[in-house]
Amino acid sequence: MIRLYTTNSCTSCRKAKKWLIDHHIPFEEKNFGVSPITTNELKDILLLTEEGTEDIISVRSKVFKKIEKDINELSLNELLHLIEEHPGLLRRPIMIDEKRLQIGFNEDEIRCFLPRSVRKEELSRTLRSIGL
Repeated sequence: MIRLYTTNSCTSCRKAKKWLIDHHIPFEEKNFGVSPITTNELKDILLLTEEGTEDIISVRSKVFKKIEKDINELSLNELLHLIEEHPGLLRRPIMIDEKRLQIGFNEDEIRCFLPRSVRKEELSRTLRSIGL
């Protein structure tokens, strides 16, 4: 099952949610504003990143600019606690399942969450439409 981490004010979050609904992909939504993200959830996300916390921290966010801490100086546990206190530090939306992670909304990249059979069928249709 896909977990979709969102906030109410995020346009990209709304796009990701709509895309999942439009493609009939079941998901569980977790809104940071309603239900804080946990350390275990953050660890699950970090396990799938390529660059660790650099992939998930939004250095352009208002929250990041207000925090008077150098996140590079924090231990992992201190950083996870800081994110729990200030979920606005996270880039969003965050989509995760057992094997995949998508941060932000990109319509081409989000397609990896389509079942393989659907992706194969779409590719076949595309190839037929161009005469291959």
